[in-house]
Amino acid sequence: MKGLSRDRLWSILVLLPSVLLLAVFVYGFIGRTVVVSLTDWGSDPAQALALNPVIRPVGLANYQELFTGFLQVRFRQELVNTLFFTLFFIVGCLGLGLALALVLDRNPRGEGLWRTIFLFPMSLSFIVTGTIWRWMLQPQGGLNQVPTALGLPAGSFGWLSSTESIWKFDWNALPLLTATVVGAVLALLAVRAVRAGDRTRALVAGACAALLLGWAFLVGPNVKLLPAPEPHGFNLALIGIIVAAVWQMSGYTMALYLAGLRGIPEELREAARVDGANDLGLYRHVIFPLLAPITLSAMIILGHISLKIFDLVYAMAGPDNTATSVPALNMYLTSFRQNQFALGAAIGTVLLILVAFVIVPYLANAFRGERGNA
Repeated sequence: MKGLSRDRLWSILVLLPSVLLLAVFVYGFIGRTVVVSLTDWGSDPAQALALNPVIRPVGLANYQELFTGFLQVRFRQELVNTLFFTLFFIVGCLGLGLALALVLDRNPRGEGLWRTIFLFPMSLSFIVTGTIWRWMLQPQGGLNQVPTALGLPAGSFGWLSSTESIWKFDWNALPLLTATVVGAVLALLAVRAVRAGDRTRALVAGACAALLLGWAFLVGPNVKLLPAPEPHGFNLALIGIIVAAVWQMSGYTMALYLAGLRGIPEELREAARVDGANDLGLYRHVIFPLLAPITLSAMIILGHISLKIFDLVYAMAGPDNTATSVPALNMYLTSFRQNQFALGAAIGTVLLILVAFVIVPYLANAFRGERGNA
């Protein structure tokens, strides 16, 4: 018992410095950012950089300004940019990474060399990647000049300068769309809980889904965030940034999938073939289901990266290109160029909430799995 107590004491003493540092420099700063976002610090230029600025609490006024203010159209477009960037970034990395892993899993000649080539972009920083791809995507050069090698006219696509957008929707429809998507997800979770025999979870998820979907269809169409329509969509200038990001991070997903493929026992493959499965059936019913945990982990990590992307966009398109801007870039400009610290803190808090929606369920599920295994 004494030995156990001594070990526990030493464990506490060893972990205490790290816990204190995390409490101060991570959670303390997060809390300070949230507090600042509820003030008017920076709204008065004379007080922004004063030694003892006069700061007054304003509640959720900064968040209201971001989502409904006339001057914050850029921020709302940035949220839409982040949504499309995250979607195509994750799909591109997972698809290309899985394809490369399937090719390397067949042990082609020079596998080590190909694996190194595919992994090399991951070793670069986003600043280096952004600089290289900015050169390649210049309107008058780079990829637009590739057709001239075949005797064709040069391309004219504005990779990073296009202002054209597609898939537009009205910002006023955001509450309706959000309630519908969340309600559909909760309904899906309720169905899965019913199949798993968890009646309590199924009842809670089903009730929440019914409330959200009912609100979406009965009240949602009448909710207006702005006095006039405000269209937002997918800016085509984001295509170049998505291509560069997928080029850099697809090697990471390739490595994850390749490790997963190499970890599948050969006996399972042989048993599936004995049962009459062809190559398509083998991958569909055996290999891909076993790779599902890897896919989920990769989606969480890539989603976390995409939500707070900053350096790649800054290097490729610059800080003032609103067509390709993202919230992290706006937070930097608002806080350190315009000295509107409270508004910048509000943008940072919104990013924190978005990242938490991705990370917290994954961590909770992993923790639940560990407790179940214990």
